[in-house]
Amino acid sequence: MNFLEESLNFAEAELEILTSRDEINYNGIKSSAESAFQKFQNAMFPSHVNLEGLSIKENLKSACENLISAIEKLSDRSKAENFTAKLLKKIPDIRRILWTDITAAYQGDPAAKTPDEIILAYPAFTAISAYRIAHELYVMNVPLIPRIITEYAHRLTGIDIHPGATIGEYFFIDHGTGVVIGETSTIGDRVKIYQNVTIGAKSFAVEPDGTLVKGIKRHPDIGNDVVIYAGATILGGQTVVGDHCVIGGNVWLTHSVQAGRVVIRNEE
Repeated sequence: MNFLEESLNFAEAELEILTSRDEINYNGIKSSAESAFQKFQNAMFPSHVNLEGLSIKENLKSACENLISAIEKLSDRSKAENFTAKLLKKIPDIRRILWTDITAAYQGDPAAKTPDEIILAYPAFTAISAYRIAHELYVMNVPLIPRIITEYAHRLTGIDIHPGATIGEYFFIDHGTGVVIGETSTIGDRVKIYQNVTIGAKSFAVEPDGTLVKGIKRHPDIGNDVVIYAGATILGGQTVVGDHCVIGGNVWLTHSVQAGRVVIRNEE
């Protein structure tokens, strides 16, 4: 036995021991969840992103099959079908809300020539579409799948929206690259965000043993009709930005702002 073969046998034996502790076979979950999102998007916008030319029903059926396949590995077939049926009934309303987002982008960006351009060319459309589907699964307490869907969009667009965030209608992310929206954020209606904006946590509470406290409010609340310019960072679970505020570029904000205020970065 040569050194390479001996090393191969050693690594195999050690990995067999380590991987024997795995309780779930996750293989296929990621691709199934991503495919489910794509098929739902095809069904909602069959004239724009439906590359295979399938009918709405065919896309919906395929999406459901993929989603059930992913979820049942984490629970069971009955629960997977129940979750999927609930989401399926939400899809028309998600399509309606996404059209408000498209409208906000078209009305808010002078560079946009048509609403179709938003659907076909704007990364925010992909990121927000994924978020809106994933959020419905998140509020049903579907494990893991919502994160896979939004991280798929994150990988494609550079826009990181946690599925737990609550975001109102007519939401527009202009340019988009580098935007981060945390799990416990709430964002009102008609909010416009530019690139490299973070709506995040200021700090993390810890248990006496040093582990992070889960499930608490960590991210800001953004009111209605707010504009947040490029590079702004808004942090903290107690931070509230009131309605009709404007947050200037590169602002670092960790305190609440009353409605109607304009916040700009102080130059040194």
